[in-house]
Amino acid sequence: MPDPVIDSGRVPIAYRDFGGDGRPLLLLHGAGGNLAQMKTLAGHLRPAHRVVAVDLRGHGHSGDGPWRWDDVLDDLAAVADGLGLDRPAVVGISLGGMLASLWARRHPECPGAVSLDGNPTLGRPEQLAGMDPAQAEAELAKLRAAFDGIAAMLAAPLTAEQLTAMRAGQRAMAQRYGADPEDWVAAFERNLVPGDDGRARLRPGPELTGQLREAMESLDLTPAYRDTRSPLLLVLATEDIPEQAPFREVYAAYRRATAERLAAVDNPRLRVVHLAGATHAMDAERPAELAALITDFLGESAQG
Repeated sequence: MPDPVIDSGRVPIAYRDFGGDGRPLLLLHGAGGNLAQMKTLAGHLRPAHRVVAVDLRGHGHSGDGPWRWDDVLDDLAAVADGLGLDRPAVVGISLGGMLASLWARRHPECPGAVSLDGNPTLGRPEQLAGMDPAQAEAELAKLRAAFDGIAAMLAAPLTAEQLTAMRAGQRAMAQRYGADPEDWVAAFERNLVPGDDGRARLRPGPELTGQLREAMESLDLTPAYRDTRSPLLLVLATEDIPEQAPFREVYAAYRRATAERLAAVDNPRLRVVHLAGATHAMDAERPAELAALITDFLGESAQG
């Protein structure tokens, strides 16, 4: 059965209600992902929450629209209103974590929000602690070139051979994390759309991908951390995923700068956890541990 859609906002938003008898929780995927990728974490959260995952605009089965943070928050509000979710908690990974932090600032009535390594994309030398500015600029230029290459590859129509290889890659990744390979293939296929030439393309498309990169690079979440009156938990990675290995020094400097910036934020509603041994793929690596951390945080917030 296709997932239902909320069409009361500017963009139709597909969602999946994973059920559960507890307080409502919106679960948000990362850039280039979709709600199917959240299945395992949703299952671990269901004992304590009614979990509803969404496809963000331009992803999965949701409609297209320009990427403006306020508009995307409106999409989420339309889902909450359409399903009658009373003051949902919001949990997101990566891009979804950035949205969770912004939601917490916008909705002081929110019982709690959790960002799983939802940090803005690297793009500015001041984001790198202890690195010479000239070296920082050079390394960031290499990083942008790598991202440009990936974006160009993903924007092109896919051959049958590429699709076969990508499905095999998804199965291999699933096995690495002890997950169901067919679940990972299904999540990959959810972002496939047929092109005019009959060949499949991946969502989000090139235009939205460019908007996303710009939006994430320019985003400053410090005001959200400083001003939130909703309890906000940031769970930060402490290790690199394999794809980050060529830029190990850059990402280490970024983590140092992030830690320093957060240490300067004076807000008792903000809690920061540097999760030892975790990478940006923490939701795949340690879903049960994350669910326990999230559930404990939201339970303490509700009691407070």
